[in-house]
Order: sequence, then structure tokens, then C-alpha cells
Amino acid sequence: MPKAIKKKIPKKSLDTEADVKEKISSFKNTLKERQKTALKYIGIFLIILITLVIYLIYSYTSEKKALSLQYEAYKIYHSAQRIEATNKDEQLKKALETFKKAYETRKSPITLFYIAASYSELRNYDEALKTLKEFIKKYSDEDKFIPLVYHKMAMIYIEKGDVNEAMKTLDSLSNLKSDIYKDLALIEYGRLLEKSGKNEEAKKKYEELVNKYPTSPFLEEAKSKISNKSDKKEG
Repeated sequence: MPKAIKKKIPKKSLDTEADVKEKISSFKNTLKERQKTALKYIGIFLIILITLVIYLIYSYTSEKKALSLQYEAYKIYHSAQRIEATNKDEQLKKALETFKKAYETRKSPITLFYIAASYSELRNYDEALKTLKEFIKKYSDEDKFIPLVYHKMAMIYIEKGDVNEAMKTLDSLSNLKSDIYKDLALIEYGRLLEKSGKNEEAKKKYEELVNKYPTSPFLEEAKSKISNKSDKKEG
């Protein structure tokens, strides 16, 4: 009698079912990980967005406040130029404090320059020079202001009677790339040399001004100085 053939139980369906479950489980885990990652990035994005919004609001409000203080300080500073000397200092002190508040609220080169100008008007020359040097250090790329700063420094040194530092500062002004105030530097340098009795050197400065800056408002003064010195030499 032939042996009955045993049928093998197919395991494939069980394996397939287990594989499917494993794949589903793996897919769920992957999905959870991706959800976590997505939430993490969304959280970071929201933090950056909120920080940016807070910064913009702060920046806008601080700029608005600084401009308001700046405007108030300008009015006080310029009105102080037209009043009696006895009250002038009080007004200038008030302008100085208001400029300082504006600068503390928002840093600005023009505000820092006016702080120095206020010190200078109050004859506090050391603080004025210190502030102008700070300006050069912080805002060396401010081409419109730097010549004005060097000129202000030179005038303060002249006022203090420090001729050597005044000349050094005028040299620095003359060596700037911009032509702003270079004619003024030459006329001031010439005047200083003349006061020091160095008439020939002074004459060279006046001649340089005449040759290089024919539209300068100091042209006639320079020509007159050259003419006077030539007459004296001939006499």
C-alpha cells in the first residue's frame, strides 16, 4: 500500500504576516521620529520668529525714542547759541544730557558728535577730545563726519593753545581721502605757522590752497596773505 503523501504546512503566509507587522511597526516608529524632528524644527523656527519680532519691536521703539530725544536736544543746543552767556551754559548742559540719553537709547554717530560739540561749547575740552577720539575709533568709516571731527579736534587744540597737536590733527585732516575741509585745514595751518613766525612755510600753505582749491571761500584770504608776504619781502 502506497504511503500517503504528507502535505507541508505553508509557512510563507505566517512569515509574510510577521513581516507586514514588523514593517508597519517600523513605519510607525519612523513616522514618530519624523514627527518629533518636525516639531523640534517648528519649535526652533517659532523661537527665532518670536525673537525677531521682539527685536524689531524693540528696535523700532528705541529708534523712535532716540530720534525724539535727538530732536529735543538739537532744539535746546541751537537755541542756546542765541541766548545770553549766563543762561547759555545751563541750556548747553541740558542739551548735553539729552544727547547722552539719545545715545544711550540708540548709538548714532551724529549724536556722539553733538555730545562732543556740547562739551566743547561748555569749554570742557578734555571730555570733548575724548569723545571725538571715541568717534574716530567707532565710526572711522563715516566719511561725511570724519573730516568734521578732525576739524573740531584741531579747533579745540588751537583753543587750548596746543599748537603741535593742532598741526598734527590738521595733517590728519589733510591726509583723508575726502576733500572736505582740506582748504580749511590749509588756511588754519597757515595761520598757525604765521603766528609761530614761520612766514615762508605759512606762505606755502596759502599757495597750496590757491592752487588746489580755486573755489574755496578762503581763497581771497589766502591770496591776500601771499600778496602781503611778497610785499614785505620786497620791502
